[in-house]
Amino acid sequence: MTDRKKRRDRLLSAALTLLLLASLAYLGREAAAYVAGSNVEAQEEKGRRVVIDAGHGGDDPGKVGINGANEKDVNLEIGSGETIGIIGGTGSAKSSLVNLISRLYDVTEGRLLVGGVDVKAYDCEVLRNQVAVVLQNNVLFSGTILENLRWGDKDATEEQCRHACELACADEFIRKMPEGYNTYIEQGGTNVSGGQKQRLCIARALLKKPKILILDDSTSAVDTATDAKIRQAFAQAIPGTTKLIIAQRISSVEQADKIIVMHDGQIDGFASHEELLETNEIYREVYEAQMSGSGDFDEKAG
Repeated sequence: MTDRKKRRDRLLSAALTLLLLASLAYLGREAAAYVAGSNVEAQEEKGRRVVIDAGHGGDDPGKVGINGANEKDVNLEIGSGETIGIIGGTGSAKSSLVNLISRLYDVTEGRLLVGGVDVKAYDCEVLRNQVAVVLQNNVLFSGTILENLRWGDKDATEEQCRHACELACADEFIRKMPEGYNTYIEQGGTNVSGGQKQRLCIARALLKKPKILILDDSTSAVDTATDAKIRQAFAQAIPGTTKLIIAQRISSVEQADKIIVMHDGQIDGFASHEELLETNEIYREVYEAQMSGSGDFDEKAG
């Protein structure tokens, strides 16, 4: 076999491999329901009622809880539709805590249940389809704004996309763009600001219609006034969705039903804003520092 023919065969093999990978990537979303075989249909019904229960049994939609092995471990319970703030310093395990919900990590002791069922009994695709996560540095893809939004729901109408963007306070800046919702987004979203990118990613997550919405410091690049508008819109438009909001700014979570204070991998406090000001030293010190214009959870007020 000549070198020229060998090179041609290698190129053909590489091209076929890329085509196969592309096909699998496309079919992955379409065929997700078939991954777990005959058990998927039954588990998908449970998936529509995604909850995390503290191990007390029951099937309250949206209830969130983790039951640790002993009193020093993480133990919490969150009611259906509640808004929960999560704050703490870098490395305090805020993200690790919420990653248990979609099984990016599994508990090694104790248990975590969804709808009264251990999360390990769920097909991961079914479970994760009911949980939407927006990260601080989420990704936008090359394509129009509408095409990016429809990664949340490929069948979403333009009106549904507009409504999601209104809730995420993105509609106003989109309408000012020359092509509106047909504006082309560069790979990685390099032609929009950090705050605009975060709001587009929040809108995309809302189109998924999740049972649990996790915002992991995903309004850090948004001004406080817009941040407040987004939270108010959530309270009014998606009251049945359980919302977990990780933030550094206490102002981003002080209106939450309850706030989790994480410290060194453990829950140091779990109560309302007013109760934590009275009972939790870490929370109170950081709140007072932030109100004076300085301080965060990595640098407590002295």
